[in-house]
Amino acid sequence: MKALKYLRSIIDTQTMSILLKKLNLLILATVAFGFTSLSQYPDEQVVITEVVLDSEFFDFYSDLFVNDKDEEDQTEKLKVGSVKLHWTSSISDKKLKLRYRVEGDENWIDSKLFSSDSTSYTIGGLDENKFFEWSIGYNGSWTSPQEFHSLGLHLFENFSAKAGAESMKLTWSIDYDIAAKLKNRNVMAIIEYQNDIAKRRAKKGLEGGGWNYTEPFSILDKKIEIDNLNGHDKYEFKIGFAPFANIDDVKSDKSQMIWSKKVKQKTKRGWGLSKLLILIGALAFFIFGMKLMSEGLQQAAGSKLRGMLSSMTSNRVKGVFTGFGITSIVQSSSVTTVMTVSFVNAGLMSLRQSAGVMMGANIGTTITAWIIVFLGFKLSIGDYAYMMIALAAPLLFISKGKSKAWVTAIFGFCILFLGLGVLKDAVPSLDADSAIVQFFVEFKEAWYGPVMFVMLGALVTIVIQSSSAAMALTLAMVASGTIPFDVACAMVLGENIGTTITAELASLIANVHAKRSARIHSMFNIVGVLWMLLIFHFFLDGLAWIVTGDPYTDVAVAATAIALFHTAFNSINVFLLIWFVPQLVRLAERTVKSKGDSDEEFKLDFISGPLGSTAELCILEAKKEVAKFGHITGKMNGFVEIFVNSSDRKEKNKMLRKIEKYEEITDRVEIEIAEFLGKTAQLEMSNEASANMRGMLNITTDLERIGDIFFQMSKTLEKKDSDKVYFTPEQRNGLNDMLKCVDTAFEVMNDNLNAEYGTISMDKAISCEREINQMRDQLREEHLSNIGTGTNIDNSLAYSNLFSSLEKVGDHIINVSEQVAFENID
Repeated sequence: MKALKYLRSIIDTQTMSILLKKLNLLILATVAFGFTSLSQYPDEQVVITEVVLDSEFFDFYSDLFVNDKDEEDQTEKLKVGSVKLHWTSSISDKKLKLRYRVEGDENWIDSKLFSSDSTSYTIGGLDENKFFEWSIGYNGSWTSPQEFHSLGLHLFENFSAKAGAESMKLTWSIDYDIAAKLKNRNVMAIIEYQNDIAKRRAKKGLEGGGWNYTEPFSILDKKIEIDNLNGHDKYEFKIGFAPFANIDDVKSDKSQMIWSKKVKQKTKRGWGLSKLLILIGALAFFIFGMKLMSEGLQQAAGSKLRGMLSSMTSNRVKGVFTGFGITSIVQSSSVTTVMTVSFVNAGLMSLRQSAGVMMGANIGTTITAWIIVFLGFKLSIGDYAYMMIALAAPLLFISKGKSKAWVTAIFGFCILFLGLGVLKDAVPSLDADSAIVQFFVEFKEAWYGPVMFVMLGALVTIVIQSSSAAMALTLAMVASGTIPFDVACAMVLGENIGTTITAELASLIANVHAKRSARIHSMFNIVGVLWMLLIFHFFLDGLAWIVTGDPYTDVAVAATAIALFHTAFNSINVFLLIWFVPQLVRLAERTVKSKGDSDEEFKLDFISGPLGSTAELCILEAKKEVAKFGHITGKMNGFVEIFVNSSDRKEKNKMLRKIEKYEEITDRVEIEIAEFLGKTAQLEMSNEASANMRGMLNITTDLERIGDIFFQMSKTLEKKDSDKVYFTPEQRNGLNDMLKCVDTAFEVMNDNLNAEYGTISMDKAISCEREINQMRDQLREEHLSNIGTGTNIDNSLAYSNLFSSLEKVGDHIINVSEQVAFENID
């Protein structure tokens, strides 16, 4: 027996088979010489106990397990299949049997009889991932049990890939008992992978194509991370096992490898310029979506919101609720602030009432964080955004009503969350040992750490000009593990300050009212951040006790805790400081002093800042500016009256300078309002808004023309004085009567400009126009009569020019009222 084993170890299978057959014939001849011939009995009834089959008469091996295919879906492989067993034998002319059983079972499963000339047998209906024993025999004699298995592609279950930056994390599950048996047999696992480019090159037979392999690893492992992959590239992965420790063996012989199903995944981009640009683009997408949503909501409900703002601010508490409600609806505290400042300048709201509205806006803007947490992180709205856009798209083709406004709001809402989804992926995922994370961890324990991170949050907000976008970026960084929970909370405080600095910068070119409103907003937030920093860590500990889970270790809990922190801080700050609104207002008035007439007259009060976000809001601002324009123009009539009745040369020169200065103002105001309305015309607007805009353009032209007429009158008066020509008392009285008629017409015009367009009565305006025309006719008749008698010849030209010019002013005044009444609008 030892000799046979030695021969098997040094002689190949075919040669050994020939030797065994010859040896078998010799043995059988010897046995036949001493016993009755076996041919006298049927094979089924023969019992040979003298001959015991030895495995040395056979050479066994088995193929890999083959999964059965689903009858309905041929691409789907079942967890049942077959194994083909092979052998070579020196026995001939016999009926053999094969038996097998699951390893550990007592009972064998026998096959049917088959010829000893057969060299293979296929066993079907085997459960996958089992170990079996099998042997061959006849007449109750069996070879020693051999092993085969049904290990297949389902051995590795739940095989999945999670993309990282230029890397891939693969995870799977495996039956521990099977893995332990394979481990005892020194079986190793291995991953093969390739990207699309390598796959295409392999098909074409080009160099650089085909699979790449990891180093073999323990079959007991359940995860592996592959680094140094191409960023933003699609890969496919398979996990397999074979008794090879050297990867080169796998490359050269894959016939005995058992592979799992393929899993495909695209890697993320590595952090670099492209990833930075994607981050900036995603942030811009988020801001654009928020802008669209805000504009749509304003167009759909703008007039109602303005009505709410003007009617629900009788005290500071109502102002807080009003600011909260409007900001929650339009999702933009900036819009609420712009509307509030407009009402303050129009005299519809006091600065004290506006403080309450802006406090409420601070609470309303915290809704953004909750929307991001629940709809952006916990429930991915981005997955449903395209379906929402598809459902809303038909509204684009409906011209009636406010359907376009609502579809704009829906589109903005969807774009906002599409941008947020990309933003989450664009923020770099860093492990606990990375330099950036270690920087935050190191400095957050320092006493000045929170202050430093507050400044960082303010800087981020100033750079991207949106506190909501800064909040989204902060939450995304927390979700990726880049910044810890307490650092994020400090940055949220900084974002509160950052948004006020933005308002301060915007108010540098605005009027005194806008500057004071911005100053109140700044003081309110800065005071709040200061008291919060004093109790910062105690407050966070209390917050951690309230929420379920640990926000310091669980990023999902941290996002919710940050939103709660933002809401709690702003709400408590409002509750504390609402009682000090009078003091904040007085402090704002002291720190932002008015420059008197120059501050009121030489700057646009309502449209000197950024363009309003909707046509309706822009029209409202322009309307107030046009009303102020009429008031400024009316003052020029008073300057002429003072000049006509004054005998003091200094006072006359002062009036001449004022008329010249105001004429320059009217020119500039007309240009700026026309430019503003030109930009407004590019926005989506209703027919009513379009009519208002055309009317205002005509009004500014008439008002500018009035300024020109008064300037010409000032030159006539200046020449009269330089020529030493004087009016008679009768002429002066006549001019005074004419100036009073014009002044009355200005009062009526200004009342009309402050009224709702299209709702005024023209009776008073027409009456004033008739009175001016009658006065002109009377003065002209008297003047011609005096010229006929030869009196007052020297001053006749100046006198006639003045009352004729005043009549022209009256014509332009009635034109303004007609435009307000929607009469004669081109």
